[in-house]
Amino acid sequence: MLVFSSMEAQGVKPTSSVFNALILTSLSSGNMLTALSLFEIMERSEGYRPDSDTYNAFILAYAKSGNQSATEAWLTAKVASGFSADAQTYAFLILSCVKSKNFEDAQRYYEEMMSSGLIPNESVFQSMLLMYCKQRNLSRIKEILKFMLKGEYRIDRNMAKKVVDLYLELGLVGELEELLVNLTESDQSSEVLSLFHCSIIRMYADTDRLDDVEYSVGRMLKHGIAFSCSEDVEKVICSYFRTESYDRLELFLERIKDSHKLTRSIYDLLGAGYRRAGLMEKLNMLVNEMKVAGFV
Repeated sequence: MLVFSSMEAQGVKPTSSVFNALILTSLSSGNMLTALSLFEIMERSEGYRPDSDTYNAFILAYAKSGNQSATEAWLTAKVASGFSADAQTYAFLILSCVKSKNFEDAQRYYEEMMSSGLIPNESVFQSMLLMYCKQRNLSRIKEILKFMLKGEYRIDRNMAKKVVDLYLELGLVGELEELLVNLTESDQSSEVLSLFHCSIIRMYADTDRLDDVEYSVGRMLKHGIAFSCSEDVEKVICSYFRTESYDRLELFLERIKDSHKLTRSIYDLLGAGYRRAGLMEKLNMLVNEMKVAGFV
């Protein structure tokens, strides 16, 4: 409001864009009363009436809070003012429904959007994927991902993690393998691909499927992707110790040494495993290696 007052004092006429910026600033700081006051000023004016972006600012603010009724009320006001519901508006509506856990309305708005010929944006896909993951609706998840990959959309890590976490929980490694192939062919980011590679390896390691672990590790490294976290490496190491596959463990460590730096927790895990197995020679070599790495 100080900016607005300063503009008036200098004889500078505000525009709808200036008011929209002030409204967005007010909304982002949680000052709804100021935002509404600015909107009322715009409504009474002749030269800077509310435009589509003005209504979208309020629609988004209420959508983020999960207030579906207020979101819909502002949409009604937008349409009544002569503005149509665009893809961005639908994205906000769907977001409000998902946040308020009104999944039936979210699905209805999504289908309404698709039937009207509007192209969903990434926000729509993110909301719908979140909803389908909460519903554990695997067929719908596949449908959304297929649509995105066909349209050459980029899948961000947060979206991918929702899907991966659900598949991990349900033990659906075959479905993860299928998704990995499709994601690789669609040229997704290395961060997203790493998430899928490591999740698959973790699932195989948890069930001691060492052949599948080693194949998956080789495939990942071949694509230039390394382990993204030490916890996944530790999962594999534990699998080797459980199956007493010590020679294969050494090959695994040799295989990843250039792409993943061993942490203190990994060294501690190896030390405990060698000691428990009575492999004192390997333990002594490990201690020397830890000294070189600065852990002893």
